[in-house]
Amino acid sequence: MAKAMRMMEENLSLSDAVVFVLDARCPAASFNPRLLSLVKGRPVLFLLNKADLADARKDFAARIREGGKSAIAMAANSQAGIRPLRAAMTALVAEKLERNRQKGVKKPVRFMIAGIPNTGKSTLINLLAGAKKAQTGDKAGVTRSKQWVKCGDFELLDTPGTMPPACENQTLARRLAFVGSINDDILAIDEIALALLEEMQNAYPMSLVERYGSCEGTPLELLETVCKKRGFILRGGEYDYERGERAVLDDFRKGKLGRVTLDSLDDLASVGL
Repeated sequence: MAKAMRMMEENLSLSDAVVFVLDARCPAASFNPRLLSLVKGRPVLFLLNKADLADARKDFAARIREGGKSAIAMAANSQAGIRPLRAAMTALVAEKLERNRQKGVKKPVRFMIAGIPNTGKSTLINLLAGAKKAQTGDKAGVTRSKQWVKCGDFELLDTPGTMPPACENQTLARRLAFVGSINDDILAIDEIALALLEEMQNAYPMSLVERYGSCEGTPLELLETVCKKRGFILRGGEYDYERGERAVLDDFRKGKLGRVTLDSLDDLASVGL
């Protein structure tokens, strides 16, 4: 991650503006405040991606705009987002475009696309490009080097995901694990799955009822309910907890637990958004 931050700082001089891609389900958790120190006055657009998986009642993009920042919520896997996204990006660099027009300069405006892993940066670039130009995946760490991609009047720099400098807030850190921004291979999946069930019990209990038939009991008891419902039973009648844990995380990440936003307005304020 330190290498990625150095690379971004080195290439920022080549960029006219920055798009910070956040996860709309946890925009505070997926924001790295350190990145703002690198932009050095360049215009910034906060893009809350995966809005199709987030709670539509929590319009955090509007809240960020109320603070004087540019922000848009969308789903980069949907063609419906292209027009409002291009409009937001064009408005962000309107002064640059006008100066270029007055000078007769026709070179493309360059955007750096930045964010933590698995927020959909490469998917966003492919949407704008109209083709698969950037490598994508459903887990953290797919993009490992910079890629410049031509998208009409824009050139976009896809960058490796950068994590927050320190996950001091463990609640926000767990949410990064929930959405897949931290590689599952380095996580204690049992702890993450139980923590997710506990947050869902507190914030979206009916989503659990609709998916699993219950929201009752401790997180462990609820996990056992999931195992029973899915048939995750080992020889001797023991629960296959690992399969149940991975099923819960998979259901959440694919939106099978409904549209969920875990962060709060207080969380946004705590990271300066």
